[in-house]
Amino acid sequence: MTRSSVEAPARAAASPLVSFSGVGVVFGSTGGHGAVRALEDVTLALAEGEFVSLVGPSGCGKSTLLRIAADLLAPTTGTVEVAGQSPRAARLRRDIGFVFQDSALLEWRSIIDNVMLPLELKGVSLVERRERAGDLIRLVGLSGFERAFPRQLSGGMRQRASIARAMSTAPKVLLMDEPFGALDQITRDRLNMELLELSQRQRMTVLFVTHSIREAVLLSDRVVVMSPRPGRIRQVLDIDLARPRHLAVRNDARFIALAQQGLAELEGGFGDHG
Repeated sequence: MTRSSVEAPARAAASPLVSFSGVGVVFGSTGGHGAVRALEDVTLALAEGEFVSLVGPSGCGKSTLLRIAADLLAPTTGTVEVAGQSPRAARLRRDIGFVFQDSALLEWRSIIDNVMLPLELKGVSLVERRERAGDLIRLVGLSGFERAFPRQLSGGMRQRASIARAMSTAPKVLLMDEPFGALDQITRDRLNMELLELSQRQRMTVLFVTHSIREAVLLSDRVVVMSPRPGRIRQVLDIDLARPRHLAVRNDARFIALAQQGLAELEGGFGDHG
């Protein structure tokens, strides 16, 4: 049975860092024949330090939810808060980092200049932004490539640089829109492990969009399964796997059971009607 809004576990409800309440999005005129309901009645809360993944069929509104949290799109109905403020206020305070499907690096800027860009826009001094960017480049494993240009790096290395750039202002929330979807499996596995380590070390709150149930289970504290358009929350899976995690956990019986449960919920959603 479809649930358009699902209660978050107590840990998220106690101190939500990100909250969506009754969020709906309609593209086009709400009274017109061409109106498209992208999202409907989405309620979800993320606690500080929590890693939550959104999975669902193409067009179900996963990326739309991220864009709303990032102040790139306003909801038609409902409210959103990020770090106790509106998405716009959070964006202006640099409390939000966004990693796109493509690295979206500026080709004419070196890697360190790309990572420094948000700090430059924030008015941070050159000395401080070079120091902070250098630390982040080392953190994501790109030491020695500070002066390289994006075209000189592999896809996985560009995504590492993109993550470093998103983290440069020490955001409270990191939004990631299928950041590894275009990469080969070996590179994707490696970056999944690096992201797990980074998110735990930095105590980041992450909202992560993926089409892969297995990737979502590997990375997350909770996996939110969405229905076909209009996107609703069909189910929320608690991922009760111990941390730290390694790729070998994918052979664990509990991991396999959670992945199968997520897949069953995802496939069952195709029988839902809006």
